[in-house]
Amino acid sequence: MHQIFVFGTLKEGFPNYHINQGIRLKGDYLTKNRYPLYLVGERFAPWLIIDKGNGHNVRGQVFTVNDATLAEMDKLERITELDGYRRMELTVISEESGEELLVFVYGKPVEQFSDVAIQLELEGEYKLEHSVLYLRREF
Repeated sequence: MHQIFVFGTLKEGFPNYHINQGIRLKGDYLTKNRYPLYLVGERFAPWLIIDKGNGHNVRGQVFTVNDATLAEMDKLERITELDGYRRMELTVISEESGEELLVFVYGKPVEQFSDVAIQLELEGEYKLEHSVLYLRREF
């Protein structure tokens, strides 16, 4: 089993939640460190940029997932593609208890950020109002 921090479309109630077959841990979590968070491209995709110390503490949810669900998330996030997300580890903190967890997250390397259409810089949280702009990728 794996713990994964989701900050965008994989959150409960958001456009790609149907892929997330995990069990949600109670409450919301914040990244221990700050990271930039943007809506990017014509699809208005949420991007957490792997640029530790810049941006904001990002709010999201933590789920416990099995290997099959993690593999489906990896596929959605296109981690094997050059322009895909990268699955990495970072520390998040429970807003309720203050407990720290080392979890997986999907982020974009800084190098991918240099030549993209930035639609909006977010102040640490991807909200439902942002998700209505999101366009799913066609497979």
